[in-house]
Amino acid sequence: MRAFTVLRLSLNASAVAALLTGCGGSQPLFAAPGAMLPNRALVPPRANSNPVDMNRSYRVLYSFAWGTSDASQPVAGLIDVNGTLYGTTEDGGGGCASYGPGCGTVYNISTTGMEKVLHRFYHHRHPKRLFTAAPLAGLINVKGMLYGTTGGGGTRVGTVFRITTTGRLKILHVFSGSCSDGWIPQADLINVGGTLYGTTSFGGYCNGVGTVYSITTSGQEKVLYRFKGGYDGANPQGGLIDVNGSLYGTTALGGGSGCFGHGCGTIYSVTTTGKEKVLHRFQDDPDGAHPQAGLIEVNGTLYGTTSSGGSNGAGTVYMMSMTGKEKVIYSFRGDTDGSEPEAGLIAVNGNLYGTTYYGCLTYYSPGCGTVFSVSTTGSERVLHHFAGKSDGAEPKAALLNVKGRLYGTTSQEGAGGGGTVFALSP
Repeated sequence: MRAFTVLRLSLNASAVAALLTGCGGSQPLFAAPGAMLPNRALVPPRANSNPVDMNRSYRVLYSFAWGTSDASQPVAGLIDVNGTLYGTTEDGGGGCASYGPGCGTVYNISTTGMEKVLHRFYHHRHPKRLFTAAPLAGLINVKGMLYGTTGGGGTRVGTVFRITTTGRLKILHVFSGSCSDGWIPQADLINVGGTLYGTTSFGGYCNGVGTVYSITTSGQEKVLYRFKGGYDGANPQGGLIDVNGSLYGTTALGGGSGCFGHGCGTIYSVTTTGKEKVLHRFQDDPDGAHPQAGLIEVNGTLYGTTSSGGSNGAGTVYMMSMTGKEKVIYSFRGDTDGSEPEAGLIAVNGNLYGTTYYGCLTYYSPGCGTVFSVSTTGSERVLHHFAGKSDGAEPKAALLNVKGRLYGTTSQEGAGGGGTVFALSP
């Protein structure tokens, strides 16, 4: 299990860039950065085939249809804007029809299962579109406008965009692919006083291992910190949080020589002026390894997950003080309790809730996943085991709490084969 995780995390920058473009080959620009992109052939709302029963604990709200003009493969979570949920999908939309299911979408969905594609990302052969593809992160709402990133497109290594709730999209920044800029943003942005902050998994230097950057809502981007790949960490895949004016995050690799020489990952802080400090370096066993998600802060304590490591090698839930004292709350066994939590946590009524990418009802079965809760004292409960069929499989994103009901996504399976949006009562 640990070796598989490291392999997935340690692709080189050029290979990841090629994979995430979704369209192959070189990607020349066909519109100036910042050009306004109109809507085109948006998908009308679709009725859910399985009406929501609020008395049931778990319910699929919508199943994405693989290989059609519908969205597919949501690897990011949802946000709530005035009672409507908004999200992104890595694939689908038909915009890359010559190369597969699509370059990804932005969509919305009601809490009763009515889905609508707001924007389809397009490949480089489209004559009137700047190439953008593979939104790996979710959206944030800033004064009624939605902001997000794509992991591919632009110069093949990602973009930052803004989109209205009706689907009108504008590219704010194209990551240059140069040695100084970041490459491949995978995490949600955050808003701190009107300025947006985010991470890239690669770039910063030639063959670099990631950055922390800021960007204004008008598109002025600045790299705040470039990870060196040694003890300071490498490859941040999770997002940032703001605690009293300082930013806190994780790196999936780096921090030392453990975990097959790649480093097991770190927890770090960085100021808005770019001063970075490592607060904790993961050691694999027993404290966990490879955090792919960001952190949450609850009453002055940070909480997060590692996708592997711990006493059983299947990942952990941990807590850390603001001064860097880390403690494992729960180590996943890797059987029916789940394994490899790639998503972050949310806090609801004193308990933590999250998802695991793997974990079935048989030991180390692949391709399923769970929704779980865990108390701050380490009592874990599985709320749902994904069967890898019509109910979805392999959730990669954090949950969303809307009026006491949890909403989430699975990246695979469902009745349509392209992943699901689900609701769950805690």
